[in-house]
Amino acid sequence: MNKNSPSSPGSLAGVRILDMATVLAAPMGATLCADHGAEVVKLELPDGSDALRTLQPVKDGMALWWKIANRGKRGITLDVRKPRGREIFLSMLPHFDVLVENFRTGTMDRWGLDIETLHHANPRLIVLRLTGFGQTGPYRERPGFARIFEAMSGFTNLTGAEGGSPLHSNFPVGDAVAGLFCAFSIAAEVARLRGNPQAKGAEVDLAATEALFRLLDPLPVEHEQLGQVRTPVGNCASYTAPSNMYRSADGIYFSLVASSDAIFVRLCHAIGQPEWAEDARFKTNPSRVVNVRELDAGLAAWFAAHDYANIAPTLEASSIPFSKIYTIADIEQDAHYLARNAIVRLADPDYGTLPAPCIVPRIVGRDMPIPRTGPSVGEHNAEVYAQHGIDAFELARLREAKVI
Repeated sequence: MNKNSPSSPGSLAGVRILDMATVLAAPMGATLCADHGAEVVKLELPDGSDALRTLQPVKDGMALWWKIANRGKRGITLDVRKPRGREIFLSMLPHFDVLVENFRTGTMDRWGLDIETLHHANPRLIVLRLTGFGQTGPYRERPGFARIFEAMSGFTNLTGAEGGSPLHSNFPVGDAVAGLFCAFSIAAEVARLRGNPQAKGAEVDLAATEALFRLLDPLPVEHEQLGQVRTPVGNCASYTAPSNMYRSADGIYFSLVASSDAIFVRLCHAIGQPEWAEDARFKTNPSRVVNVRELDAGLAAWFAAHDYANIAPTLEASSIPFSKIYTIADIEQDAHYLARNAIVRLADPDYGTLPAPCIVPRIVGRDMPIPRTGPSVGEHNAEVYAQHGIDAFELARLREAKVI
């Protein structure tokens, strides 16, 4: 980021979020809001049993993913299932704008924290409920994880080799997408309330499966209008060509997309095959899609005969969109990532600093303060509860009763 730019507290400065969600999707949404200035308090059970605290990577008994995923938050403990815990929780709600939870549908109701009770405590409260399948429907009480959302949304059915098994990514994409929708939902509701001081709060019903399905715009219409069910086609694309992953002579994998007619013409000339641009099989994108096997066979053969060190400048000179398949080691060394400071250092009490992705998006002309890593279990109990009128003596009693 530009060190000469004035620092900004962020567009969501002044928004107060109580994040009582677990693991990744909903907490990620709250974290994205914290990146842009929201004040986020992370509420956990006193035993620190959030599953993200035990997911790899773990070093020295400390969950590194937790530290990054919950960056920029203060941490408290509270067992809202206990009468005193519920009482404290409700007394805190008037001081927050947003409550984020991701318990199975009906769980909060069973704890005596139904939506009517929450809005009685704070009529303007935005209650963001992120579940696998939503608050209604026959699957509303089902448990779910990212791979379940990915499978049911139709997303996983688009991955894998043609004729082979669909594939999951080695990352919970479903959680990340739901987290993005979570942050968007919070920002949208905050904008609504800011525009009308008399407006009431809202219950936001965010289903992770629907969040992923929302990304897949063409699937319903192509099925209804064309009778097509999109299936895995490997690294190829069934809607545009050429768009595939190729391998150089020295074993480097890279992706290339030349789907527009103009780019395809440039590609043909760059690799010494200008006649392909006039070939009726390849002249337009629809014809290239129909004849993609022949086209890809020719491209794959050309790339397989050349080292990547020769391929890259050839494609670059002709403005062909392409990229080597990066590992994190590649990202850390890439000139563009370095120029944009895309990896930032988060202050951390255990390791000094830890690397993490930068704040996204950037606001031109302003720098965003770099957050610290996620809190340890109950790290800010004294600080946060003091703001709500609970003194050290009462904290000790609550701790002894395992309420905090």
